[in-house]
Amino acid sequence: MGDHGKTKSDISLPGIFASSAFAACFAEVCTLPLDTAKVRLQLQKKAVEGDGLGLPKYRGLLGTVGTIAREEGMSALWKGVVPGLHRQCLFGGLRIGLYEPVKNFYVGKDHVGDAPLSKKILAALTTGALGITVANPTDLVKVRLQAEGKLPPGVPRRYTGAIDAYSKIVRQEGVAALWTGLGPNVARNAIINAAELASYDQVKQTILKIPGFTDNVLTHLFAGLGAGFFAVCIGSPVDVVKSRMMGDSTYKSTLDCFVKTLKNDGPLAFYKGFIPNFGRLGSWNVIMFLTLEQAKKFVKSFESS
Repeated sequence: MGDHGKTKSDISLPGIFASSAFAACFAEVCTLPLDTAKVRLQLQKKAVEGDGLGLPKYRGLLGTVGTIAREEGMSALWKGVVPGLHRQCLFGGLRIGLYEPVKNFYVGKDHVGDAPLSKKILAALTTGALGITVANPTDLVKVRLQAEGKLPPGVPRRYTGAIDAYSKIVRQEGVAALWTGLGPNVARNAIINAAELASYDQVKQTILKIPGFTDNVLTHLFAGLGAGFFAVCIGSPVDVVKSRMMGDSTYKSTLDCFVKTLKNDGPLAFYKGFIPNFGRLGSWNVIMFLTLEQAKKFVKSFESS
C-alpha cells in the first residue's frame, strides 16, 4: 500500500458509498434553505411594465430566505428535503463513491503517482452522468415541491409530499415524466460533478505541495471552497436553464430555453443568482467534503479494526 495512488481504495466499495451518501445528505440538510431560495429566485421572471407588480418579491439570497420564512414559516425552507435526501443518497453515493474506482480504472492499474487532470475530469463526468440518470425522478420532485410558493387560502397543494408527488406524476403524466429534463440534467450534473470533484482533487493536490500544508481540515476547507467556486462558474448557466425547464413547461427544448432566456433576459441571466448559487454550492461543497473526509476516516478505522 506504499504508493499514493492506492491509499484511497483501502475502504470497501459499500464503505465509500455509505460515506459519500452520508456526507451528501448532511450537506443537503444544512444548505437546503439556500437551495429553496435559489430555485425561487431563478423562477422569478422580470416584472412586466404596468403589471402593477412593482418590485420583485424576492431580493437577494438571505432576503429570500427571510421572505419565505416570514410568509410560509420556517419549515417551508426545507421543502423538498425528502426527495432531496433521496437524491443525495442515490446521486451523492454514486457520483462521489464511484469517482475513485472509476478514476483508477481510467488511469490503469499500473499508474503511479497523481492521476492527470483529464482522467479526473473524465471519471467525474462518467459518475455524474450515471448518478443523475438513476436519480432524476428525485430531482424533478424536489424542484416541483420547492417551486410551490405561498398559496391563496382554499387552494389545495399540488402534492402533499414526496411520495404523493412521485405517484401523482406517474399516474397523471406517465412513468417517463419522472425523467423530464434528463438531457439538461445529465449535462448539468456531469459538468458540475467534474467541476467539483476534479477541482477538489486538483486543488487539494496543489495545496498539499505547499510546505506546511498537510491533509487536514484546513486543506479540505480551501479545496472545498475552490470546488464550489469552479462548480458555480461552470454550472450556473446550465442550472438556470434546468430550473426554468423543470418549473415551466412552455419551453420546447433545452436549446429553446437557452435562446429565449438569452434573448429576453440577456446573457447575465445565466448568472442570475451567482452569489446565492455560490453561497449554496460553496457551503455545500465545504460541508460535504469535510464530512466525507471524516466519514472515510471513520469507516477506515471501523473496517480495519
